Order: sequence, then structure tokens, then C-alpha cells
Amino acid sequence: MNAAQASKDAAKETATTEMVKPPYMQNRELSWLDFNKRVLDQGADPTVPLLERLNFISIFWSNLQEFFMVRVGSLTDLSLLKKSIIDPKSGMTPAQQLDAIYKRCHELYPYYEETYEGVRALLAEQDIRGLRKEDLSDEQREYMRDYVVNNVLPFLSPQIINARHPFPHLENGGLYIVVRLDEQAKPKQKKSKDERSKEEKARDKAEAKATKNLGAEGVTLGVIPLPRQTSRVIELPGRGLQYMLVEHAIEMFAADVFSMYTVKHTNIICVTRNADLDATEGAEEQGEDYREHMKRILKRRSRLAPVRLESERPLSRTVKSLLLDKLGLGEHQLFVTRVPLNMGFTWGLGSRLAADKRAALTQAPFTPQWPACLDRNRSIIEQVTDHEVLLSYPYQSMDAFVQLLREASTDPAVVSIKITLYRLASQSHLAEALINAAENGKEVTALFELRARFDESNNIEWSQRFEQAGCHVIYGFRNFKVHSKICTITRQTEHGLQHITQLGTGNYNEKTAKLYTDFSFITCDSQIGHDAADFFRNMALENTSDNYDILWVAPLMIKQNILRNIDVQIERARRGEPSGLFFKTNSITDKEVIDKLVEASQAGVPIDLFVRGISCILPGVEGYTDRVREVSIVGQLLEHSRVYGFGPRDDCKIYLSSADLMTRNMDKRIEIAWPILNDTLRNQVLGYLGICYSDTAKLRELLPDGSYTPLGSFAERDESGDVELFDSQKYLIAEAQRMHLVAAELAARQEANGSGSARMVFPLGEVAVSNKQADEVVTEEESEYVAHRSPELEAAEAQAVRDAADAMAAAATATAASVLEAVTKGVTQEVAAAQARAAKAEGEKVPDAARTDAAKAEQSAPASAAPASPVAVEPAPAEPAAPAPQAEVVDAAAPRRDIVPATVVEPAARGNAVTRFFRRLFGR
Repeated sequence: MNAAQASKDAAKETATTEMVKPPYMQNRELSWLDFNKRVLDQGADPTVPLLERLNFISIFWSNLQEFFMVRVGSLTDLSLLKKSIIDPKSGMTPAQQLDAIYKRCHELYPYYEETYEGVRALLAEQDIRGLRKEDLSDEQREYMRDYVVNNVLPFLSPQIINARHPFPHLENGGLYIVVRLDEQAKPKQKKSKDERSKEEKARDKAEAKATKNLGAEGVTLGVIPLPRQTSRVIELPGRGLQYMLVEHAIEMFAADVFSMYTVKHTNIICVTRNADLDATEGAEEQGEDYREHMKRILKRRSRLAPVRLESERPLSRTVKSLLLDKLGLGEHQLFVTRVPLNMGFTWGLGSRLAADKRAALTQAPFTPQWPACLDRNRSIIEQVTDHEVLLSYPYQSMDAFVQLLREASTDPAVVSIKITLYRLASQSHLAEALINAAENGKEVTALFELRARFDESNNIEWSQRFEQAGCHVIYGFRNFKVHSKICTITRQTEHGLQHITQLGTGNYNEKTAKLYTDFSFITCDSQIGHDAADFFRNMALENTSDNYDILWVAPLMIKQNILRNIDVQIERARRGEPSGLFFKTNSITDKEVIDKLVEASQAGVPIDLFVRGISCILPGVEGYTDRVREVSIVGQLLEHSRVYGFGPRDDCKIYLSSADLMTRNMDKRIEIAWPILNDTLRNQVLGYLGICYSDTAKLRELLPDGSYTPLGSFAERDESGDVELFDSQKYLIAEAQRMHLVAAELAARQEANGSGSARMVFPLGEVAVSNKQADEVVTEEESEYVAHRSPELEAAEAQAVRDAADAMAAAATATAASVLEAVTKGVTQEVAAAQARAAKAEGEKVPDAARTDAAKAEQSAPASAAPASPVAVEPAPAEPAAPAPQAEVVDAAAPRRDIVPATVVEPAARGNAVTRFFRRLFGR
């Protein structure tokens, strides 16, 4: 290489290294950590039932565990490369990102511990006590000794670590009791010092030196892995539910386990390892079956390099030095917390309580309802042939789709069933229906994505069962994960081939379908059916085609079409026409999409983003994202559906999709997006979004400095001064129950009258009544007079509605009481003090907490303004918290603000302009 070329390469590398962070972007990893803090905020929210708060703390723990295994693991690998890969959104190298991540996590851990200890204390007031050694009574100590001797000690596999016993492999996520040991002193010599010979003295000195060197750096350690055969939770005698975790019980009796040593002190540790593996590496070279290759890959995962060490108490200097050295970790990768190092036990605590006690401390249970738009007593195939169906999980049950597959498995007209499977429940009725279809002679093709992270083993097992049943199993692409959710049923009818196509925003997993909000669309549209057939043909040939009529299929179509449609809105705004954009997604990280949104904002297009998790775009940054508003909901259910909207509300094109606005989804995966062309279903989606935006209990807005408004900041007070909170998810649960009752009533009236009319009940308050003579849409109230009401059904409906109303009223009352209690305890003063400290540290002026005056807000968002999206004209700018000074740009790598406990702020007397706007727009 000549000098000129070397100089050119060096200049290029320097330019790359010094990449400037765009002022409207932030680092994805730090944004994810802020999302996980919002999860933890639910654990600190006084309006959430106590056991649910404990579960949110557990979710925070499991999220962080996976984050370290995947994201931190991946960045660790990248940091070892000779040439750094710069993050284009934050201008940070992998090493810089790791430094920022560990720093941020060290800020989060104290809040994590504080939240856990606060909930633990409140549960103790309810006679639910997680005990430690110092909390035990004499009776409980005696019980514990008997229990451990009989049920725990027989399963222990202790080991020592010294020069003759190498340091063991500590499993990823496993809990270990680590014990500092001293070997027992040898019996004292009978002879006096004067009587011993020089040779004896020299030998004793040498033996003492050898003993000292038995352990690394003069220490002998004992390690006890947590046994798999024992229950994690040990119930103890006493009032209410009193329990101890098995690791603490073992720690109590460590001296008995190592009886031949002197136990100096004990601790509990957990190692997190890199789990980010390239599942395609070496597959072709090995020449083995891909499923066997994946099995081998999974075995490697447990032995990858450590990225974090946790301990329940501070480690001694020598033990800490030994562990960090053997694990190859730095001190910044060590985290100390009194929170149990595995929080998975929390989910089973409720089952140990009496029913009334459990009900008082958990969310009111709900069962996903049979979809009101489908008659349970009629063939699902007949009904979806009559009209398109849009199911909304978990408010409506997946059972209807499973029933469709069951019918297809025995329908003589069905020729084939083809489906993509990314994640399946371990016990899956859907999978059993597909297997039954194959056993009945149907051609069943199942595309299994064996690389669905942490579901690989489950998918491998199911793929084997499918093959044994006679299904055609394929594994997708080498370089692209197949993340699409599509199923097509092909029938041979007298009119030719019929395709029943189902498309979803979420997985075919009955378990998560009860927890995740998703849409499931079922249609017999022939164009979509032909696209679906082409899709599976391309999947079998590993062909990334863009030759589809209606469907958008990544990696060649989704991002490209999103960018084109944003350009259309930019042109409309420049011509002075109504325009708008809306995206509901789990994450937004793709730089091309973000840059195009910035261009749209600068052109005057109102943009609304509903992003649950990671957001690399900062809204409200002057000159860049002035027209962008972004909100998030983290609540009882996981917001999971993806919705794209192009145009103002009255003229908005709606697409549903399996793809987030992330580079990995749109460039590196096979994803599908599809339009909702049916006006009734389109209004159903818009109504759903309007309800979400009316939320005042969980909705939070992202601010230009990267922070979020506090919980309850959109709450309003009514004329009596009471707090008015609206939880959109609870409302949608009650609405699904109500519409299910309406549908049952209408069906009964039809049967009583012998009517041939088909009444299709759609969620969100509309009942479509159709017959051969006329089509009309009536409200639920109007439908009261459609036919005579049977007394039995009337009584059942009335009672069910009363129960739902009582439950909602009780929840609202409890929520309002909790908010007022939090306010009277000075929570807002605590937040203000924390903000003042942060502002003082940054040299900023503490902002005025007063909200924008309602009249001013109305003026800034005139009713004649063009709608920004399916859910928004550009809303009036709210001022729930102070943005960063416009002259400054917040650096993602800079020290972050203090962790402020999650609280509900004192609501403004007239509410928030954003909330008022959406209520005016949707009439809620």
C-alpha cells in the first residue's frame, strides 16, 4: 500500500470514528434501558395491585437478563474487532456504547432495589413475607433445619476451588452460593518451640506456606450450585404466607455442607453470558441437517463469554478479585443488589394464597372473548367466506382461528394448509389442529423458524412432531429470518380454488395471545390469496421476491413502500393539502425511515408515533422533528400490534404488519404488511387507536430530551376535584365483554324469530346488520329493539353488564384513591426536588410545572387543522416537563439524569392539550 492510499484510508477511518450524532436521534441500547425502566415504573406505581407490581419487577429482571445476553453480548463481540463499527444514530463505537450501558445500569440498580424493597414491605403488611436469615423466629429456624436436611442437602453438589480443584464452569443465569473457606488448623505440636529441630521448623514453615497457597491468592472457595430438584420457594409456619428462597436456606447451612472447613462468609452470585450466536455459521461446511446444526449451536450458547456478574451483597476484596479474574470481567461489570438474583419465583406466589386474598392483590382476571363478529354455532369457513374478519387479541380469543384450522383439517374440500411458525406454545391446540390435518391426508406445509431466539428448542421439538405426522417442514432462508405471520387454506370448490388467508401482527402462540395486543385478519380476497400462494412458493425456493399485487413483503418491499408513501405525504404538505403519518410499532431504529420522517416534519407533515419500546428518534427537536409527537403505553398487556397510517384520518390508508420500523425487520427478515380496505374494519382499527390515545393512566409522552412524562401526567380532575383516570386496556377488556353479550343477544333473537338475517357484531360499539333486502349499521342501543328479548338472556346480560361495570368502577375508584394518596404523601414534591437537583447539576433553570392554559392549547390546535394520521391532527404542544435547551443536544453517551421514582404527578386542573385533542377527535 502506498503512502497516499494509507493516508486516505486513515482519513476515512478518522472521519467515520468522529461521526457526529444527529440532534434528533438517540442510541438504541440506552433507549431500550429507558423502556425497561418504564416497565419497572409499573412496579413502583401505587395504582397497580401489589402482586402485579412484584411481577413487573420480575419482568424488568428477565428483560435485563435477555438484554445482557443478546445486545451486550453482541456489542462485546463487535468491540473486539480491529475496525470499530460506528452506530450511525449516536456516533458511538461498540466500546463507547458498552461503557454507556454499564453506567446506565449502575444508575438503574439502586432504583430496582428500592422498588423491590418497597413492594416487599407493602406485601409484609398483607402478611406475605419473603424472609431472610435474620427474620426467622426460633420455630421457623427449627422447621427450616428439618426441611433442608430432608429435602435440600441430599441434592447438593458442593465443590471447592483451590490449586488442585480448577475453577468450575458457572452456567448462564444459574445461581451459586459462594463460600469463603479456611482449612482447619492442624493439631498443635506437643513439643515446645525450643525442642523442635531446625529441620522440623523449616518443614512446618514450608507446609504453612503450601497451605497458604492452596487457593488462588491465598483463598480457598466453596461453590454450591442451586439444585434443580428442589422447590425454589420454601413455605414456613407463621401467619399468612411466609417463605424463604432455597438459595438463602442453603446459605444458612453452608457451614454444615463444608463441615471440614471454617466458613468465613457466604454470598450468592449469578453470571450472565453472551448468548448471541450466528445460527448459520458452519451449517453448510458441516454438511449436516439444519435441525441438528441448531441443536449443536444451542449447546454452545451456555459456554460463551460472561458479560455480567451479580452478587446479593458486596464481595470481599479477595473473592471479588478471584471471580472477576476467572470470569474475565472488569469491576464495572459487577452489580450488587439485595434483590433476589432470579425473580422468576414471583409468578407462583399468587397460587399459594387464598382466592379472596389473591383477588385483592392482583388484576381482575379476564378471559379473551369469543369474537362478537363470529357465530360460535356456525361454520367458521362459511362465515369468513361471507365477510372479512379482524380479530383483536387478547380482547378476543384466538380460539376462532384455531377452530377454523380444526374445520379445515376435516373439510373434504380443503386441499392444503400452509403456515409460517415463529413461536409456538409448548402446549398448542393450533399445532395439534395442523398435525390432525396432515394425518387426515391434507397437504400441510409448515415453515419453522428455528432461529426464534430462546424458542429454538421448542421449535425443534415441534418440527420433529410435524414431520412424524407427515407435514412438509421447511426452515426458511439462510440469511433472513422468516418473521411473517401468514396462513393460507386452499379449498377446491365448485367455483374453482378458494384461498382463505390469515395474516397477523403477532405469533401463533395461544399463551402470548392472552397477553399481547395483536390483530389477526382473515379474508377470502382472491388477490391476497394469490399473493399468499406465491409467498409460500417463494419461501420453498428461498426467493426474496417483490412480485406481489397487494402484500408488501420485506426485505424488498416494506421499507421501500413506507418511504414512497411518506414522500406522497411530503408532496401533499408542500402543496398545502391535508397530510399526515402515523406508525404504531414496538420499536423504531431504522435510520433511513427516521431521516425520511425528519424530512416530512420539516415539510409540515404532522406525524404521530406510538412506540412501546425503543425509539431512536427524538420528537419536538427544533428544526428537525417539530411536527413529530410520540407516546408509549406500558401496562397490564403488552402493546404488540404494528399499524402504519398514511394520510389524514378521513383519507388514511391503513396497513397492518408483522414488522417493526427496525433495520433488522425490514432489511434482514421476511416480513409482511397488508392493507385494510374494508371500511368497517378500517374504522375498527382507527377506533382502537383513538381509545389508546385517550388513555390517561398509562399513556406517556416522549420529550425532546429523551425523558418521558410521568405516569398520570395526562390525568384530569372533574368538577368535584376528583382525579379522572382512563385505562385504555381495561376499557377494551370491558368493551369486548359487552359486545360479546350483544352478539349473543342478537343471535338469540334471530333464532327466536326464525330470521335469516346475519348480524355481524364488531368491537368498539358497532353492530352490522345485513340481509338480502338491506344493509345497515345500528348502535348497540338501537339493537335493543330489533327483536323481543328473552327474559333469561336479558337477566344474564344485565347481570354481566352490572358485574363488568362494578369491576370497572371499583378499579377506577381504587386507582383514583391511590393517586390521591400518592399526591398527599408528597410524591410530587419528591419529583420536583429530583428535577431541581438534575436541573441544578446541568446548570438549567427549573421549569415552571404549570400546564399550558387550555385556551392557549385550543388556539394552537385549531379544529380546522388537517389530521396528522389515523389518530391525530397535529396536537397542541403539551408542556408536562421541560425540554432540553434548544441550543444544546443531549449526548447519549453523556451522564444520564438521576433515576426518579415512578409516580403520578399532580394533574392539571384542565388536563393536557394532547388528551383533550384526542377526546374531541374521537368523542371519548
